[in-house]
Amino acid sequence: MVANKVFDGLGESKVDSIQAVIFDMDGVLIDSEPIYFEIERSSFAHFGAKMTEEEHHSYVGVTLESMWRQVLDKHRLTVTVEEALAYHQHNVMQTMLAHPMLTAIPSVERWLSWLHEQHIPIAVASSSPRALIDLIMDKTGLGKYFEIRMTGEEVTNGKPAPDIFLATAEMIGASPSNCLVIEDSRNGVQAAKSAGMRCIGYRNPGSGDQDLSKADLQISSYDELWTLKETLPLKGRSPSLSEIN
Repeated sequence: MVANKVFDGLGESKVDSIQAVIFDMDGVLIDSEPIYFEIERSSFAHFGAKMTEEEHHSYVGVTLESMWRQVLDKHRLTVTVEEALAYHQHNVMQTMLAHPMLTAIPSVERWLSWLHEQHIPIAVASSSPRALIDLIMDKTGLGKYFEIRMTGEEVTNGKPAPDIFLATAEMIGASPSNCLVIEDSRNGVQAAKSAGMRCIGYRNPGSGDQDLSKADLQISSYDELWTLKETLPLKGRSPSLSEIN
């Protein structure tokens, strides 16, 4: 699917231009989903949940609380959500703190830097807890690009509900119709479209076989997106006096 066909007719009007870009984190900024899968498999086994690969992939993009509520209900486990979350979150934080290979996805930083140069506001909106978002932002060096960080902990309903993206747009000060979301999961794409935003589906093999068919555009790399950047109806904000000086 070609970008100028997807966005054909949107032009540069105030209503239809893209004035902000919102990124999911896991699988979009960092190829962390395979790491999470291993941690989750360990936690599922600890509590006695026999997980198929298909079911496991269905939880990509949802909050940890939502995932564990569904797992405990589906597998009829007697442990409480609070106990499962506490055990699992401790595993996640310890593993990610010690992990030696937390690096940004290839070429994503060039894209982020270019958006910054164009004065396009960007934000990260992730179902992960804030402590984990901040840890990953720090370890990958991407934190300097993302002053706005929205987590699934701060909204009532997690993905695939649109809450997190609507809250992020409000924080940016942009209309949902002027926002572009980059997502790697079916749940994330659904959330973006339900929010009334345009969405690019990032096809990451590490995120499993995700159905991204509802996305306006699908890509397999940021190099691919880089070649299409001039066809997107991006409209940056005027730089502040401090930036000019």
